[in-house]
Amino acid sequence: MAANVNAEGAKLDFADDMSYGDYLSLDHILNAQNPLSTDHNEMLFIIQHQTSELWIKLMLHELNAARERLKADDFSPAFKMMARVSRIMEQLVSAWDVLSTLTPSEYSSIRPFLRQSSGFQSYQYRLIEFILGNKNDVMIRPHRHYPNLTAILQAELEKPSLYDEVLFLLARHGYKLDDAILKRDWTLPYRYNGSVEAAWLEIYRNSESSWSFYELAEELVDLEDSFRQWRFRHMTTVKRIIGFKRGTGGTSGVGYLTQVLDTELFPELWRVRTSL
Repeated sequence: MAANVNAEGAKLDFADDMSYGDYLSLDHILNAQNPLSTDHNEMLFIIQHQTSELWIKLMLHELNAARERLKADDFSPAFKMMARVSRIMEQLVSAWDVLSTLTPSEYSSIRPFLRQSSGFQSYQYRLIEFILGNKNDVMIRPHRHYPNLTAILQAELEKPSLYDEVLFLLARHGYKLDDAILKRDWTLPYRYNGSVEAAWLEIYRNSESSWSFYELAEELVDLEDSFRQWRFRHMTTVKRIIGFKRGTGGTSGVGYLTQVLDTELFPELWRVRTSL
């Protein structure tokens, strides 16, 4: 028997009210898929990348808010925000499973239509890298034809990263860090520092009396672990679909993606495990 919708009191007339589709701007979102080929599989490729960009937008929302909370010594909300980002990255890892259903021959049919467009040119992804401390001003160049995006990226390049704010937090609470690490050039990628490892070692060895900092350390490790898994799954999916061909954006493809896997965002938190 069909459910009696009217008996449930469901609203059915939205001529003068906001509907679900209105609230979510679904007309814009669901009409943003414009395949350039006649190939059936291009829709998968487009939606995969569009949804990834939406998740990345949420990650940036959370990471920027977490950085502000840490600047205010407000631990708990920052932990929640960072944990949410880690879970979003898990969602993105799973999304590669869908794209991996695209076979090499299927991708070859749509690849010419991409021309030189590539995920390498995602300005939102670059903002994620910058906010996590992997700074590189060269990565702004693909966006120079959009002055507004260039300005956004340049501003993030010049800001202390999330990890820099964590180090300021440690220093404010009495942990002895080198002045050089607290006054470094924010436009450069973060590099390992012995005084930072010593501070984390003290925290791990005294976790009960330093619980908030101990939890902060583990949230950061969880965040980087999830980020690495996301990048690793990206690399294996690309390898599965195009092998060792060059990327559409001009990179070496799998070679480039393998190389970035070696980047450590929070190096002291990984090395301290050997010292414990």
